[in-house]
Amino acid sequence: MSGADPLRSAVVTGAAGGIGRAVAARLSADGFAVTLLDLPRSADALRGVEDGLRASGGTGAQPVRSDHVDVTDQDDVERAFQAHAEAFGGLDVVVANAGIAVTAPLLETTAQQWDTTLAVNVRGVASCYRSGARIMIDQGRGGRLIGAASVAAHRAGRWQSAYSASKFAVRGLTQAVALELAEHQITANCYSPGVVQTPMWDGIDASLAQRTGAERGSSMAAMTGQIALGRLQTPDDVAGVVSFLASPDSAYITGQSVVVDGGMWFS
Repeated sequence: MSGADPLRSAVVTGAAGGIGRAVAARLSADGFAVTLLDLPRSADALRGVEDGLRASGGTGAQPVRSDHVDVTDQDDVERAFQAHAEAFGGLDVVVANAGIAVTAPLLETTAQQWDTTLAVNVRGVASCYRSGARIMIDQGRGGRLIGAASVAAHRAGRWQSAYSASKFAVRGLTQAVALELAEHQITANCYSPGVVQTPMWDGIDASLAQRTGAERGSSMAAMTGQIALGRLQTPDDVAGVVSFLASPDSAYITGQSVVVDGGMWFS
């Protein structure tokens, strides 16, 4: 990617809220044309994000569009990515952000929960990498593949066996893809957030509260005490790291997982 490119563009999955919404807004502000992707049931929220980006950008706003996709369906991912490339004349950045979390002891985690978690969090990222890489290789100008890992991809969490396993897998997948695609000047990296103020983490907190009998919010409050910077992180904290990984400044970084957790875990 270079300044000579007429239009840089990015795809963001899980863009209807939380980290995905913040990432899409940041990339749009960075000058990318963006396709927002999420499940059909998030249509209203996705439309709100799209309208918000248009309204906030003023007359100089970058193009933005939205589409529905199930990241567990490779054919659907391929369709959505091809539609993006046709709309914007190419693809430069993929942010495979869509993910789910299951909070349950190993002995209570069902086979369906395992399968669904791995399908969304691992196979979904792989499908996005695959579809994005095909377009980028055909273009011949390199690109950025960026996946959602987690601090749980570096240090597993209690009652998060399926989630932690899926996020460790994203790191391994990203390293393998980085090796395979380096010859095409396509980098692959992932970001590893900690405790983020999002609906997903609200759900984790509620599940922990139900299992422990504690008040809702108490688990997240306790986690704050484990964070060196002394606060929960916001989606914008993560979006800034993704912005860097999508930028020319990160051109010599590949196969890495950038931990952005306020100092919960040190490598």
